[in-house]
Amino acid sequence: MTDGAGRSTAFRELSPEDALGARIREFRVARKLSLRALATEAQTSPGFLSQLERGQVNASVGTLRKLAEGLGITLPDLFRSDDANRPQVLRRGDRPNIHASNLTSKYLLSQKPLRNFEVYTAEFLPGGDAGEAYAHGDAQEMIIVLAGAVTLELAGVEYPLHLGDSAEYRTSVLHTVRNSSDEPAEVLWIISPPTSSNT
Repeated sequence: MTDGAGRSTAFRELSPEDALGARIREFRVARKLSLRALATEAQTSPGFLSQLERGQVNASVGTLRKLAEGLGITLPDLFRSDDANRPQVLRRGDRPNIHASNLTSKYLLSQKPLRNFEVYTAEFLPGGDAGEAYAHGDAQEMIIVLAGAVTLELAGVEYPLHLGDSAEYRTSVLHTVRNSSDEPAEVLWIISPPTSSNT
């Protein structure tokens, strides 16, 4: 048997065909991709992809790899157990504290494995900061003020941010945050795609 591009489908999945197909469809629907769009990315046909999602055919490793690339995931992601795709609840008291000083606590909210984004929250007492301005990778970063007020520094330019304010910038720009007010402050960071190699 061959796939829609004429390649052999001798590859046998490590998990049942229907489970693999369901995962492919789940990723595709979550990314709002049509069968045709993903099939084009994988250089196969919409008909073959539809059969694959329904567990009616097998696919070559090459086709699966191209499907994964089209979905923005890795090949192993297609074979993770169903547990890996279940909702993960993180209690406030269980948040990993990745940066702490007398005036600042920073917590990682997104759980391993990091995929499409990473999320942090930080609590700043008056005078607290996120450390020296630094750059990491070249992703999109958003900061949202959840409580109080902070000063965002981007490439040496300061931007006052208050409750509900947000800002977006590239992580390749030197940046830091500090609380220059007399009240505690809390912010949320969202980074996409992840730039951390340690979390």
